[in-house]
Amino acid sequence: MNSFDKRGTPSARELIAGSTVLEPSTPTVLAIESSCDETACAVVRGLHVQSSIVASQIDIHARFGGVVPELASRHHLVAVVPVVEQALAKTGIGFDELDGLGVTDGPGLAGALLVGVQMARGLAAATGLPLHGIHHMEGHVFSVLLGDDTRESTPLEPHVALLVSGGHTELVHVEKFGAYTLLGATRDDAAGEAYDKVAKMLGLGYPGGPVIDRLAT
Repeated sequence: MNSFDKRGTPSARELIAGSTVLEPSTPTVLAIESSCDETACAVVRGLHVQSSIVASQIDIHARFGGVVPELASRHHLVAVVPVVEQALAKTGIGFDELDGLGVTDGPGLAGALLVGVQMARGLAAATGLPLHGIHHMEGHVFSVLLGDDTRESTPLEPHVALLVSGGHTELVHVEKFGAYTLLGATRDDAAGEAYDKVAKMLGLGYPGGPVIDRLAT
């Protein structure tokens, strides 16, 4: 089943206005991601990423040749608080300087998503900050607009996006924020999964993508 839908995301609407890049006075948001095997937290001001902390689980799942959902959930529980603390510490700001919270609320592994969502809900309850659920695929589409200390942010223009994320391989026509047309998608597998399966058959290890790409060059 194709995962991409046309549901808008309020927090993203605040960060993207038409086809312009927002000014530095725009909201500062702390966002949490735990949809699969990485626990991540970023502090974003407008379209500028001020900090981004990622706790990887590659070593944990490597011996199984793929992500084990129950293990992923358990390690999210261990990593989520330190990751959030590090993301804030790197920017030197506190919760009182944030304008909102965001969290990936799907699609993804149910147990893994639950950790991030519950963490975000707890922070929202404790701080009174507004919380916005972010569609996983929609987040990927608009991540290319973000800038940081090494690259400038990019204005939003109509484009065709190739989504290659875990179990999702999709071509999407992005007219503007909230207006998408799914042009095509794989029916029963995805590029990343194919790489992992081939690498496992050849005894190349996990994840398969980086290994096969390196051998191909």
